[in-house]
Amino acid sequence: MAERGTRLGVDVGQARVGVASSDPDGLLATPWRTLTRDEKKDSDIRVLVRHACETGATVVYVGLPRNLKGHDTASTRMARDYAVLVADGLAAAGSRAVVRLVDERLSTVTAHRSLHEAGVGSRQHRAVVDQAAATAILQHALDMERSLRRDVGDAVEPRTGMDGSPGQKD
Repeated sequence: MAERGTRLGVDVGQARVGVASSDPDGLLATPWRTLTRDEKKDSDIRVLVRHACETGATVVYVGLPRNLKGHDTASTRMARDYAVLVADGLAAAGSRAVVRLVDERLSTVTAHRSLHEAGVGSRQHRAVVDQAAATAILQHALDMERSLRRDVGDAVEPRTGMDGSPGQKD
């Protein structure tokens, strides 16, 4: 099981990336921020990696969106690619945090429902739904960690070594 330390949850979208953070004991997930996706400059990756380093994150859980039958989609491939970029960024920054992909089916649907039940108007959902989905992803992972007493999700290896040298490529 992951060592004591903050854990982050990430909900990757084409335009935005929701990020949630936990307490150092990994008990409670809370929304942190919505980042604007920047595929050309990867500024969102840099902000996420900096936050992981500043908070001493031990694990970054990236939501893996599959269809209801459990099959991969274009969004699944996008999340996998994003997870590798995060792992590369963490390794380059000298972080020992591990990136893990966790099933996130229906997290955005659940986030919209929760926001609606909390009285947040539909127009306001867009600003916070990615954070709410990231929080749901992270809380589910934390609960599974505690319940199973082991790491959850699939580990993502960086393409570069801890010293920034080229590592094993896919």
